[in-house]
Amino acid sequence: MDTYNTIAAPAQGTYTEKRSKFIAFALPARTPGEVKELVAAYRKKYYDARHVCYAYMLGAERTDYRAQDDGEPSGTAGKPILGQINSNELTDILVVVVRYFGGVKLGTGGLTVAYKAAAAEAIAAATIVERTVDEELSVTFEYPFMNDVMRVVKEEGPEIVRQWYDTDCGMTLRARRSLMPRLRARLAKVETLICQAGNK
Repeated sequence: MDTYNTIAAPAQGTYTEKRSKFIAFALPARTPGEVKELVAAYRKKYYDARHVCYAYMLGAERTDYRAQDDGEPSGTAGKPILGQINSNELTDILVVVVRYFGGVKLGTGGLTVAYKAAAAEAIAAATIVERTVDEELSVTFEYPFMNDVMRVVKEEGPEIVRQWYDTDCGMTLRARRSLMPRLRARLAKVETLICQAGNK
């Protein structure tokens, strides 16, 4: 798989149950450090809330994730939030749910439903986009072989991230994972030509 689904921009949803208010935020996030900063910012902004619970999923492989109950009974907040991320098959996303207690206890079942519903509202409000899993490749060559390399680049269509012209020429290319083997193979043929020319 070289595609994954994430959200294009922050989105918000709310859910109210027995006067408890749950404000949910779906946020793009790519690293644990970014998650930490976002959670800290929401804790600071909603300092008067009873709980600030969250869950996140990171990476195209969807293997880096966490759920945090922030003082709610174990499994009643972070887990249902994460469940909504999973059921929508999203990654590179953080969902924060801020709870203002309304004076009436909801019980574990009620909490689970409320956090799930709030997270679902925020995700439903978000624009879901498909992104590609990209890889980078650097290639160096002598100037006479510029046309051969550029022909491959033009035909295969990778993004040129960087290029340089020094003693040797070179460029760093970025392409989606599924296209990389063919690109590597074609550039390897050019490198073979370069080696053959050098041996003459």
